[in-house]
Amino acid sequence: AEIGDDCTLYHGVTLGGTSWEKGKRHPTLGNNVVVGAGAKVLGPITLGDGVRVGSNSVVVKDVLSGATVVGVPGRIVCPDRSEAERRRHATAQKLGFDAYGATQDAPDPVANAINSLLDHVHVMDSKMEIMCAALKRLDADYADIALPELDDCGISDAVDERDGADAKREKLDEPN
Repeated sequence: AEIGDDCTLYHGVTLGGTSWEKGKRHPTLGNNVVVGAGAKVLGPITLGDGVRVGSNSVVVKDVLSGATVVGVPGRIVCPDRSEAERRRHATAQKLGFDAYGATQDAPDPVANAINSLLDHVHVMDSKMEIMCAALKRLDADYADIALPELDDCGISDAVDERDGADAKREKLDEPN
């Protein structure tokens, strides 16, 4: 089998060949593929980048990038994402959150709470941008402080950045 970068194979996964003939017999996994526990990916097939395979699924056909496969035999699940879900997914990707195994059919209270928090953060960011633009219009000397990019969830980094933000906030609060 050929396995791309940043793939996750949970326990009991089989990447198997289906014949004794010469040539390619095993599957190829693209980058960022997640294969659930006990899943079987069989034959000379290709799973594209970002594919998710549900636990105990049996995949015997090619799967296009970004698709989710579940069941025996594997079927592609095509959720029609709303704009809020696409935005939430993009924010979750920045934060490094992967709600593997959370589906619409089986709501997860923790995933729902995280999704609500991601929605709230997005709305707060939008409001802050509007307020900063209004302050800039009122005072041309207004110092607009850029926020750090959300590219990592390291706790030590977050604490260090917060300390720096507190110092900047104290400086802004000082009377002129």
